Amino acid sequence: MKTVVGIFSSPAGSARAYSELRSLNLHGEDVIVLTPEASLQQIDAVPTEDGEQPGMGKALGGVIGGAMGLAAGAVVASLLLPGVGAVIAIGVGAGTLGLGGAVAGAAGGGALEGLLTRGLPKDEIFLYEDALRQGRTVIIVTSEDDDLLTQSRQLMERNGAESLDAAREKWWIGLRDTGVANYDAPQEARNEPLYRSGFQSALEPDLRGKPIQDASSILKERFPLIYQEEGFQRGYARAQEYYSNLHKKESEESHAA
Repeated sequence: MKTVVGIFSSPAGSARAYSELRSLNLHGEDVIVLTPEASLQQIDAVPTEDGEQPGMGKALGGVIGGAMGLAAGAVVASLLLPGVGAVIAIGVGAGTLGLGGAVAGAAGGGALEGLLTRGLPKDEIFLYEDALRQGRTVIIVTSEDDDLLTQSRQLMERNGAESLDAAREKWWIGLRDTGVANYDAPQEARNEPLYRSGFQSALEPDLRGKPIQDASSILKERFPLIYQEEGFQRGYARAQEYYSNLHKKESEESHAA
């Protein structure tokens, strides 16, 4: 199974893309929409065409707490992601997350990892999570038909989907601007790719929460030439701290609510 992913900053763009994707010859389970709960309500207020009345949110699952208006067999699941809050998964394919409409707790961040079985690369998961933290919507299309995937990609791009490369750079620049990815030593700034590789590797699903000594066998296999470099290991350690703080922030906000 192969995938294409669209990351949307515009509620109107994601709504139109989803509407058009449903017109392609895709199976119901081939399209999953992930959107922050607040964004779903924004989408509901967006007209899909010039002069058309708002209400696209109902085609995406409806405003939470209201009528869903879903196609037969569709699934709406809710999960909590660290630093994001409530995220809604919409579409028949949401059932592959194993949530079945239930609300997952703090450990629900692992729910996105269930999409790995449908071809989603593990080293990209953090990009989708970050997009959701920024209030964006993520649409995932899975298929074995290359032509359908090409059509889906072009369709999403026409509706304003951001490329993964652009999303990756925006994510990293954001971390630097907020001080999260600040370098501990001058040599790390001079060798940013090494530090960044370590940072990103620590956010892969099977490495999150693992001290570098516990992850050495995995890192040796994936990054045999650089995993022992000091810059790589500093980046790895900083990312573990970053991810731990996301969980802590979510827990504090949950208790405050």
